[in-house]
Amino acid sequence: MSTTSAIRDPGPVIPSGAPQQTANRPFGFRDKIGYMFGDWGNDFTFILQSTFFMIFYTNVMGISAAHVGTLLFVARLLDAFTDVGAGRLIDVLKPGRSGRFKPWLLRIMIPVTVAAFLMFSPFLRDGIYGAKLAWMVVTYMLWGSVFYTLINIPYGSMASVISNDPGHRASLSVFRSLGGTLANLAISVLLPLIVFVQVSGQSEMSGSRMMWAALGCGILAVVCYLLCFVNVEERIDTPPKAKDERQGLGAALGSMITNRGLTGLIATALLMLVAFMMLGGMMPYMLNEYFNNGQLLSVVNFVGLAPTLLLVPVASKLAKTFGKKEVGAVGLTLGVFSGVLLFVIRTDSPYVFMVGYALLMLGVAALNILIWAFITDVIDLQEIRTGERNDATVYGMYSWSRKLGQAIAGGLTGWALGWIGYLPGGVDQEQSVLEGIYTLGTLVPALLLLASLLALVFWYPLSKKRVDENVALLEERHATAAAAAEHP
Repeated sequence: MSTTSAIRDPGPVIPSGAPQQTANRPFGFRDKIGYMFGDWGNDFTFILQSTFFMIFYTNVMGISAAHVGTLLFVARLLDAFTDVGAGRLIDVLKPGRSGRFKPWLLRIMIPVTVAAFLMFSPFLRDGIYGAKLAWMVVTYMLWGSVFYTLINIPYGSMASVISNDPGHRASLSVFRSLGGTLANLAISVLLPLIVFVQVSGQSEMSGSRMMWAALGCGILAVVCYLLCFVNVEERIDTPPKAKDERQGLGAALGSMITNRGLTGLIATALLMLVAFMMLGGMMPYMLNEYFNNGQLLSVVNFVGLAPTLLLVPVASKLAKTFGKKEVGAVGLTLGVFSGVLLFVIRTDSPYVFMVGYALLMLGVAALNILIWAFITDVIDLQEIRTGERNDATVYGMYSWSRKLGQAIAGGLTGWALGWIGYLPGGVDQEQSVLEGIYTLGTLVPALLLLASLLALVFWYPLSKKRVDENVALLEERHATAAAAAEHP
């Protein structure tokens, strides 16, 4: 589809479910802080899982890395059904008194945190292998495919109804990324100091400490969800169309598959996320095995998160001045260069490694900090093309693509560790295995970031100019729809 045909206005679209501005308090700092706490709550379990799940089950529970990687991969494929199904359900259900999306925070916050606690409970550490494997599968599926889906999709969809102003949405994306970064600081920087211990000169993870750390993270997650609920307002009322007026699920999914904004974003984000998650998955092994000091993971994780904190004050201004796509492309270029450089120098110093890693993560952060504003632009494009926003369904498809990225990263990390000969159980590794770990933590993510850069530049169509045109077009359509509703 050409750019011109994608943005041409075919005439007023006046659906029965046209978005209407509700008479709530004006958008402000309270909404940004509240939305930040929502992602903080999500990431208290998500980052806990992405950082420690594999090493917990390989080194504490004694599960093979290949089996852990296979679980991560298969579960995320199944999420294609749970994510899109949850999104469609939320889109067609009647909103509650506090909005369409906010009530889900209260409904699911306890189940998701309990599941995360059980996922890191080493009760069957000394049991038979089959029982340990079953415990891993069941608790992980409950956490990720059921409860996390039912709280993350409404939370992510909420941004499009808090405000329809592109600047406001960019700031929500920045504050969401800030919430994730703060959770990352709490988990990735502080927890390694707690859960890793030295035993006879070897760095090991403590199973009991990991369990209590998961409990603490769950309690903090509930607090953050409550702070999000009381501080965020849903302002754009999007009542569902009558059943005979709205697209069926098949037609809606078909229109999304042909939406270059959505497919381009999915390709870009998926490849970036595989690189990002693989880096996160490999860092415990890099520090614990290659540098033989698991506690240094806290320092490395802080170094990796610092660029996001540096970008928070300026990210919205950069997006407004240059465009989200344009800022992301520059960042990915820096990430590719830094990863290749680390691979070439192959340093034995963790501190030299940290410098290159900080530059790599600065590049990733330039895209990642604005990625949630990309999806609201895609939802706008979907409304232009079809007359329906389908906020939660679009977000469900995007959310599944991110989970697919996590699955690929988890599977690839586990399988690759097996390919290079990594042995579970906390035993000493061969030098060739250590060299393989270094390659998996530098060159492979750099190549994935290069693929993400190409997808962003050549596939994703929503440049700054195009986004501005779409916003103006939708404002005109909504004004026409409102006038027609007042004077039928």
